[in-house]
Amino acid sequence: MLYDATVIGGGQSGLATAYYLRKSGVNYVVLDDQPAPGGAWRHAWPSMTLFSTSGFSNLPGWPMPYHEGFPPARHVVEYLTAYEQRYNIPVERPVHVDSVIRDDGAFHVRAGGRTWTARTIVAATGTWSAPFVPYYPGTFTGRQWHSAYYPGPEPFRGSTVAVVGGANSGAQIAAELTSVADVTWYTRGEPRWMPDDVDGRVLFRRNRDRAIAVARGEADPGTDSSLGDIVALPTVREARDSGRLKATPMFASLSNVTTAHLIWCTGFRPALGPVRSVLHEPGVFLVGYGDRVGPGAATITGVGPYAKRAAEGVVTATR
Repeated sequence: MLYDATVIGGGQSGLATAYYLRKSGVNYVVLDDQPAPGGAWRHAWPSMTLFSTSGFSNLPGWPMPYHEGFPPARHVVEYLTAYEQRYNIPVERPVHVDSVIRDDGAFHVRAGGRTWTARTIVAATGTWSAPFVPYYPGTFTGRQWHSAYYPGPEPFRGSTVAVVGGANSGAQIAAELTSVADVTWYTRGEPRWMPDDVDGRVLFRRNRDRAIAVARGEADPGTDSSLGDIVALPTVREARDSGRLKATPMFASLSNVTTAHLIWCTGFRPALGPVRSVLHEPGVFLVGYGDRVGPGAATITGVGPYAKRAAEGVVTATR
């Protein structure tokens, strides 16, 4: 079967794109490597929450159901599951794509012994499966983790933990662990806290203004980092203000870290994998991936305009 589009990735970016593809009437399929709906949110640590209230955390077409305060990851998974069902989005899972090649004017997506053929490709694979750990000399003798696989505080209870990273995940995980473990929070400089009244609602408005300015050819008014690097969520603010959460200058060698655990909260890279070989081919569209695509493109609320743009590109390429 020849599809108009194959969407690789069934998380928030893939679903938002599918919403617009569905409205345009093109023939498409979504391939997702997860066993069930929810994308990367299925792997968030138990206490992780959105920075925005539910009213500012919506995919195109259907608002997120109300949740008091900042919704936890499980609420997001439930929303994405219901969203997929509501719009009858054709998702095949679990499908682990091995390769994507362009041949004879079409893209061939291969996974195991199966192949999907399409006129266009939408890459919506996100970043969760490509955690980044920087190189440091020396040797660490304890157990190393990454925030992508942080399981919550229980495995660290009564232990010693080094947390590396001066952005949101580092602050959140370090703050949570201060109540159960002896924590050393390593940052490359003094933590840059956003004003206490700034949350995802403010960041959404800033990203929207940035996207409008860029679309008009105007100067980018500035990234969120101009406000700071860390959103002061209530639990993080409490740990900071109580004195439990204090930053320590970054170590120069892993040999200087003597804790039992080391958690890298050092971000991710685009998980382009097998799509990388066709990135510059006509008919390939990227959705998500943060500023590589556009301001706010990696957020639930911000992904919509970029998903719409990708769907429009598919229609143009196939009609």
